[in-house]
Amino acid sequence: MFIKNKKELSSTQSRKIILDLIEVGVKSVMPKNLMRGAISYNNKKRLLKIKKNNYTLSQSGRIFVVGGGKAAGAMAEELEKIIKIKNITAGTVNCNNSNNKVKKIKIVKADHPIPNQKGIFGVKQMLALKNRYKINKNDIVICLISGGGSALMPCPSDKIRLKDKQKITELLLSSGANIKEINTVRKHLSKIKGGKFGKFFSPAAVISIIISDVAGDDLKIIASGITTPCSSTFKQAWQIIKEYNLQRTIPRIIKKYLKNRVDKKTADAPKTLNNCKNCIIGNNKFALEAIFKKAKNLNLKPLIITDKQIGDPVKISNRRAKKILKGKYKHYNCLIIGGETTPKLPLKHGKGGRNQHYAANSILAMKQYKQSWTLVSVNSDGADFLPNIAGAIVDNNSLKTAKNKKIDIARHIKNYDSSAMLKKIKNSIIMTKEAGTNIGDLIIYILK
Repeated sequence: MFIKNKKELSSTQSRKIILDLIEVGVKSVMPKNLMRGAISYNNKKRLLKIKKNNYTLSQSGRIFVVGGGKAAGAMAEELEKIIKIKNITAGTVNCNNSNNKVKKIKIVKADHPIPNQKGIFGVKQMLALKNRYKINKNDIVICLISGGGSALMPCPSDKIRLKDKQKITELLLSSGANIKEINTVRKHLSKIKGGKFGKFFSPAAVISIIISDVAGDDLKIIASGITTPCSSTFKQAWQIIKEYNLQRTIPRIIKKYLKNRVDKKTADAPKTLNNCKNCIIGNNKFALEAIFKKAKNLNLKPLIITDKQIGDPVKISNRRAKKILKGKYKHYNCLIIGGETTPKLPLKHGKGGRNQHYAANSILAMKQYKQSWTLVSVNSDGADFLPNIAGAIVDNNSLKTAKNKKIDIARHIKNYDSSAMLKKIKNSIIMTKEAGTNIGDLIIYILK
């Protein structure tokens, strides 16, 4: 079971239904299900099939496996079963857990969202495969990529230290910058991001199998596009730093590094990658469609609003509530949304994550709704910034409870201390175990 405290949280029928729907959505994008549905390998024909794409391995060709992301370990485990261990020469992937049972592919447990030394070690192990096995044009390198790959596959450019990467990652995550902006900066501080990882293994064919956590599935953003041509520049990376007023707070070495390359018009990452192919086998839309189908079976009237919801969680939850109150969705009683919001944190803030914050603010945003309502907002990977907390569930009774307990919701929202507030209300925090996947956030409203 994905939700550990489901029984406790299911105090009403609507709550039970909405939590069931979330679990259906997450289950639909588990690597095991996605990999089995998309990949096959015929050893006699030496034919690798990924969705509608066929890749034939020459008689002397070998298969190597690399990559990283929150789902990479589970993807590696399933790949060994599909291709068979005897057909994989070697491999290493970085993941933020080590629960997967693999025999040939090594899993390096790294950290997310702040990169660590183990992540660098894992990347070095991947790069070392090329010389150790003399990887050549006859070989195939399968790259397993999922959400979280940017942090889990750190490889700082020369002169940039790990602690500098850690600092700028923390600053970008709290600045309000969206994932595209964050990863644009990351690309230009890395030896492997922005297509450089794929280029490194040339002339071997690099085939990336991807579970996307990015709204719109932009390959240049997912895991910072390690096997995708880069269209951004050092100048754009520096402009993002300036836009979020980070030029005074970022490490001096990073400021100097970016400015020098802007001034000297240093060549950016590769603009073409002829040896790389990218295939998305799962994304947010997969989960939304599974939720929609289950809701229909439960005789609800579901509507998928979007799989690309982005922006500040307070502003977006207010905007969504306003549309509900104005009757925009009056013909539906189950609203299904995907995407990923990006909060901008004040210098002094409490604890929580974007999903807890979205849910907490919705208690106030929905207070004028006259019928009963229930909302759930979760990160599909099972960690809404805080470990083992996927997000939150709230309803029209949450406001009554807060008033009875004299909880100042607005103050907690202002201080970005949503987790503490939801714990006071009780029956709100969704406790989970590691999901082993990551396709972004899932939000559902059930309206009477």
